[in-house]
Amino acid sequence: RGHTSSRRSRICLSKKHLVTGTSGGLGKALAEAVLEAGECVVATARRVSVLDDLKARYPSSQLLVVALDVSVNEQIDRAFEAMVSHFGRVDVVVNNAGYAVFGEVEGIEEEAARKEFDVQFWGPVYISKLTAKTVREVNKKGQGAIIFNVSSAGGYNANPGLAFYASSKFALEGFTEAFSKEMLPEWNIKCCILEPGGFETEWKNSFVGFPQHPAYVGNPANFRNLRSGITMLGDPAKGAKAIVKLSHEPKLPMRMPLGSDSLAIVKTKAELVMKSAETFSGISRMSDKDGMDGVAYGDMIVKKLRETSNN
Repeated sequence: RGHTSSRRSRICLSKKHLVTGTSGGLGKALAEAVLEAGECVVATARRVSVLDDLKARYPSSQLLVVALDVSVNEQIDRAFEAMVSHFGRVDVVVNNAGYAVFGEVEGIEEEAARKEFDVQFWGPVYISKLTAKTVREVNKKGQGAIIFNVSSAGGYNANPGLAFYASSKFALEGFTEAFSKEMLPEWNIKCCILEPGGFETEWKNSFVGFPQHPAYVGNPANFRNLRSGITMLGDPAKGAKAIVKLSHEPKLPMRMPLGSDSLAIVKTKAELVMKSAETFSGISRMSDKDGMDGVAYGDMIVKKLRETSNN
C-alpha cells in the first residue's frame, strides 16, 4: 500500500498510541490501523523484527518500534520513557499482549499458569499505573488518556480448557473496573475493557498446550475439539478500525464486546446470571438480619457505591 512523500514527511500532530503485543493478529492490525489513520504509535513486541514491514512503510515521525516483554517492569519503564522522549505524551494505551495456556486445570503446571498471569494481569496492571503517572507528570493538565485493556469474551464467560486464561482476564476486568473508578475527574483518564470474540489470527497457534490429563480421557464433552472446523467470525483489520473509532468517542463503555459472537456470549451470560439470581433470591435473602428491609438496604448500598466512584 503506497504512501505519498508528503504523508511520509508529515509530523504526527494527532493521537499518540502505545500498543503491546503487535507481533501479529489484532495487535499488529491495530498498529497498522492507527498509522493508516495518520496517528502515531509505539508498537511493542518481544520480537521486533516482525514489524520491519511497517517500519519500511511509515516514517519515524509516526512509528516507533520498541522491544517489550510485558512481564518485565524494567522493560515497561523503558518503553514509556521512549514514548515520552519520541512523541512527548501518551494519549491511548492498549494492553493487548497475551496468549493462552490450554488444557485441563489438573493437567496444567502451576508455573505456566502463573506466567500467564504475569503477562495478562500483572503486566497490564503495571502499565495502567504507569499511564496514570505519565498523564499527571507529562501530559498537559486535563489532556488525559485512554486505557484499553484487552480482555475477551472468555473474560466474561469462562470456557473449559482455558481456565487460567479466563481467570487472568476476569482479574483484569475487575482491576480495570475498580482502577477506572479511582481516577480523579481532573486527570481525564478513561478506561475501557475490550472483549473480542473469535478472530482469524495467529492467536490460536500461540497456545501453550498440555497433554490431556488421564482422568479426562473419554470425556464426552471434549472441549479440545471446540474450535475444530469453526471459521472465526472476526476480521482483525475491521476490529482494529473499530478500536481506533472508539478512541475518538467522547464517552466510553466500561465493557466493549467486539464482534457479534462476543455480543451473543455476553448477553446470554448476563441473562443467565439475572435468571439465576431471581430463582434463588429467597435463599439469598435468608442471610439478612431480622428487622431490616433487605431490598431498601440493597438500594442504599448500590447508591453509595455509585457516589463513591469517580466513573
